[in-house]
Amino acid sequence: MTNLQAQIEGDLIAMLDEWHSLPEVWDNELDAQIHEWYANVEPVYPKRPYFSPSAADACPRELYMKAIGAERDNTKQQPHQGRWQRIGTAIGGVIQRDILFIEKHFDRITGNKPPFVFERTPDGRPMFEDFAKKNHLVEWGGERFYLYGAPDGIMRYTTDDGEVIRVGLEIKSKQTTPAKTSLHSMVAPDYKHAKQVVAYSAMFDCDYYVILYVNAAKQAWEVTDEQYEKTPDMRAFCLHITDDDRAELFDRLAGINRAVRERKPPKLDLDKWTFNNYKTACALSLTDEEFDEIKAYVKRALRSRLPEWRKQAYYDAFEFIREVREKEVKE
Repeated sequence: MTNLQAQIEGDLIAMLDEWHSLPEVWDNELDAQIHEWYANVEPVYPKRPYFSPSAADACPRELYMKAIGAERDNTKQQPHQGRWQRIGTAIGGVIQRDILFIEKHFDRITGNKPPFVFERTPDGRPMFEDFAKKNHLVEWGGERFYLYGAPDGIMRYTTDDGEVIRVGLEIKSKQTTPAKTSLHSMVAPDYKHAKQVVAYSAMFDCDYYVILYVNAAKQAWEVTDEQYEKTPDMRAFCLHITDDDRAELFDRLAGINRAVRERKPPKLDLDKWTFNNYKTACALSLTDEEFDEIKAYVKRALRSRLPEWRKQAYYDAFEFIREVREKEVKE
């Protein structure tokens, strides 16, 4: 990690920590403006073929099935999962609103100019969410496709020397235990999140991207300085994204796009099964040979020294695939 990356991480956490330690600021005018922006946003629709940054590291077979128009799974989920997802989305909105409030009030209250503010669109809206949504054309390896999506934020970071650097922001939530964001447990960002921001870096021309983790699970209302230092509820990881990083991602997506064009389905990745939204379509699309390969793979995994939770995940995935295929034969 470079000194600049460490400085970006530290300054973002310090700014948010200072703001959140102050009495809450009320600004009806700014809140009204935020709601007005959202009420009058112009929709941006995807151009095809496209990939979403959030799916940059998704199962290739899932992305293939989505691209050819397969039916998405439409099954009920456990109610706590729906709340989990909604709370995660709400956390992102809280941080975005706070940064807008910081831009307007931080200097007046603290006497210091905020090191981070949102970049603005040509019409003066903050560069995040639907205000920044776009289609970004990628031509790579003989393939042509789009990256489609909206960032959690594109910020302007002012260094101590007065240099202004564009920095992307991706906000993620943790909600299970306070330990998820402890210095011991979290030493790097999740791999899939790192791949996601590589896509955003290409879309918005940002070489530096911060993944900010906000933990909704707290240790207690009162904690000691030592407890907070070891187990903070907010962590920041600044990635310096290079052309090589983007090339690796484009190689992968171009390969999937080629597979779609040639109608040659890529292999199913069981390690990405949990959040695969096309499980049924994937299961039914497997050839008998592919099914036998998966069956043999799971058998080997169950005899291996893998953690029990991973073995269980493989077993559950295989059982789902088997049941779906058997049901299809009966019908």
